[in-house]
Amino acid sequence: MPDEEHQRLGVMPTPDDGARLSDTPAWDESTRPRRRPSPEGVVYTEQGRQLGKHLVDVHDMLRRELEELRHLLEQVRQGAVEAGQARSALNEMAMRQNDWTLGAFCARYCRAVAGHHGLEDEAVFPHLAQSEAALAPVIERLTEEHVVIGDALDAVDRALVQHINHREDFAPIQQAIDFLTDALLSHLSYEEHQLVEPLARLGFYAGQV
Repeated sequence: MPDEEHQRLGVMPTPDDGARLSDTPAWDESTRPRRRPSPEGVVYTEQGRQLGKHLVDVHDMLRRELEELRHLLEQVRQGAVEAGQARSALNEMAMRQNDWTLGAFCARYCRAVAGHHGLEDEAVFPHLAQSEAALAPVIERLTEEHVVIGDALDAVDRALVQHINHREDFAPIQQAIDFLTDALLSHLSYEEHQLVEPLARLGFYAGQV
């Protein structure tokens, strides 16, 4: 039914392929509440469709930048190996620059995710819960997952500081980014499946649709 619903809407949520990088699960996905499908006779406006699509578009940006962050970490790892083998001043400087580039990207990405979730928690989620009481369990779960992801972002920040002070040890930063990857990709997919359709009917704020 949810797939048929999204086909009627014309906006498909991003599936979760179930692949996980971390040995530590972010949460028990089997306990996630699911919303009731909307009636088949619901008519969506073009503006409503665009609002549902906007959530997917924002999430796609976060996914792309997460992939870029992972790629940057891999580049730094490869550069560290080369610098360690060559032991040249030039490579040492390049490695140090790569570390700070990684740090700057991490900081910017963490702010973007935190800002996105903060906006949802403060404005979008209360509006949806007030507009449709049946969404309350889903909203509560999404808010709880935001807390876990916030902790994961803090862990990335701490691991980055540790890496800069111990540049040959990549285990903590790799583990932190792997956990963040699992948590965030799982969360984004769940949120899309639960909220794309309600957003198309209710908007991001009262009176938008």
